[in-house]
Amino acid sequence: MTKIAIIGPGAVGTSLAVALQDYPHVTLLGRRATTLIYEEAKTSETQSIAVQALPKTTERYDVIFIAVKTYQLDSVLPYLPHMTHDKTCIILAQNGYQNLQQFAPYRVYQAVVYISGQKQGNHVTHFRDQVLHIQRDHITEQLAETLAHTQLILHLENEIEHKIWYKLLVNLGINTITALSRDTAQVLKNKAMVQLCEHLLQEGVAIAQHEGIPFSQSIVKDIMKIYQGYPDQMGTSMYYDIINNQPLEVDAIQGYIYRAATRHQLKMPYIEMAYTLLSHHHQNALQLQN
Repeated sequence: MTKIAIIGPGAVGTSLAVALQDYPHVTLLGRRATTLIYEEAKTSETQSIAVQALPKTTERYDVIFIAVKTYQLDSVLPYLPHMTHDKTCIILAQNGYQNLQQFAPYRVYQAVVYISGQKQGNHVTHFRDQVLHIQRDHITEQLAETLAHTQLILHLENEIEHKIWYKLLVNLGINTITALSRDTAQVLKNKAMVQLCEHLLQEGVAIAQHEGIPFSQSIVKDIMKIYQGYPDQMGTSMYYDIINNQPLEVDAIQGYIYRAATRHQLKMPYIEMAYTLLSHHHQNALQLQN
């Protein structure tokens, strides 16, 4: 029987644990043992979710979902040698795009995550979606078959890079705008903010094309239409982090896109300004934590 671990009892990790709760061998791991209250927003139903202490785990797992914030990855890496075997599959269930070289000894997959939720204290609220996109191969095909009866929707992609860049673009627009304005999705009722968001997306699409990732001419309008469907009071993960003065996943989203622009010697003033401002907040928040 496949043993599954989920590292990171935040909104994404806890939602994954609930989506997989019909599977008998799933363990949610965090810095310390605790109990969370998980609420399904649509029904207001709640349940208790146990979290085990990552430093005390003695199990070796066949599949490990890593759902910590991207800037927390370095704190997880030291535990992996004691939790893995030579066939362990690691799935990064995070925002943005990571440098997978740091996982060179492992069989690792970058997932594209569509799980909307929020964590406040020990209370996790799940708003919508329990979907991951990952690269298709014989290993992920076996995993999809194993988890077919659970609530997790696992999409296998023949070309994951396109899905990764699409999600990068979606995050680039709305995460940047909500974080820098310190406002929820209602910020896009302001015409000037709509224009700023469109400029960010246009630059992002141009960078993607230089990376060999083509998008249709309507992609900016298509993404803006998605934003229009968001509830006014819905925040993004980056919005909640900046409101709570927490570090940001800026290096894996805006930073990844900005570095791609730099490689191609592209001048992208909107993305450069956004990355600079968000990085400044991120560094200040890290110093406060330390």
